[in-house]
Amino acid sequence: MAENQDGQEKTEEATSRRLEEAREKGQVPRSRELGTSAVLLAAALGFAIAGPSLTSGLSTMMKSLFTIERDQIFDTRSLFNVWGTVISEIGLPILGFIAFLALVSFIGNIVVGGISFSAQAITPKGSKMNPLSGFKRMFGLQALVELTKGIAKFSVVALAAYLLLSLYFPDILNLSQDHLPGNLLHAMDLLWWIFTLLCVSTLLIVIIDVPYQIWNHNKQLRMTKQEVKDEYKDTEGKPEVKGRMRQLQREMAQRRMMAEVPKADVIVVNPEHYAVAVKYDAKKAAAPYIVAKGTDDVAFKIREIAREYNITIVSAPLLARAIYHTTKLDQQIPEGLFTAVAQVLAYVFQLRQYQKGRGRKPTPIPLNQPIPDEFKKY
Repeated sequence: MAENQDGQEKTEEATSRRLEEAREKGQVPRSRELGTSAVLLAAALGFAIAGPSLTSGLSTMMKSLFTIERDQIFDTRSLFNVWGTVISEIGLPILGFIAFLALVSFIGNIVVGGISFSAQAITPKGSKMNPLSGFKRMFGLQALVELTKGIAKFSVVALAAYLLLSLYFPDILNLSQDHLPGNLLHAMDLLWWIFTLLCVSTLLIVIIDVPYQIWNHNKQLRMTKQEVKDEYKDTEGKPEVKGRMRQLQREMAQRRMMAEVPKADVIVVNPEHYAVAVKYDAKKAAAPYIVAKGTDDVAFKIREIAREYNITIVSAPLLARAIYHTTKLDQQIPEGLFTAVAQVLAYVFQLRQYQKGRGRKPTPIPLNQPIPDEFKKY
């Protein structure tokens, strides 16, 4: 079991932050065997696609080179004509083949681990030039794994090559008895089959190597329980810092809430300990909703702002407590409180008309309005 310097076992899976930091350092799972096998198989596929063109071009080039007319001997431009034949018949197919291999090589190397570029990974470090660190890498567990893989690859490929050569040996000997261009086509066919089957044999190593590389990468990034706790503290912050942040958030939310108080139609109070600011806007909501609420000091501040902006304050203790405990900010009041709130709003609107000289003075709202039993528990 892996341990850190304090002797604690690294039993915890790497956190998302640890994985992100590892990627920034260039530490991602990679399978070189997958990239190598992908390139070899792509080469086999490229041979299958470009093989006939290369064979035909090679035959045409050989005929051109080994057939010399008398006029060509004295023609100084004949050499350049030969190069043109080489480029057109062989050069272009080979360039396309190389480009295809480069593309597959890139894809094969990012299948495991994805695309990752890290400036930290290429930055020179003194620890990389330390001879002691080098000896540890040479004789460590990773070096032993790489040696085992190398021996396994050699054994698999050597065994596959022996079996394939034994299978195709009679056909290889018969190539000397064929004639152009038949022997070239036959040779290309044999070469493709032998090469393809050899490449397929490397998939056995890939099937083992890819899961191992992923497992080994995750194992190297494992953390101790203390490291997880320390990272959580660094990420979430110390308790006193978190407390201060929550306090600032509450103060900001309270300031935003107080800014909505002047928009209220009425302030329903307890009268001292509770205060809720009710607003009715038919265009915004079908029922009255709460724009501000609070207790004690906050309630006092709400009443103070209400007096400053001449907003009606109605004392209804049961209703104030019921609204406060059942309704959130910007939320419509419960259906069970519609009647009581409607009476309060009707009183406020009639009072406004009376103050403008357009009606008679309304009857004051009774202190104890009828409240449903389910709202009286507060």
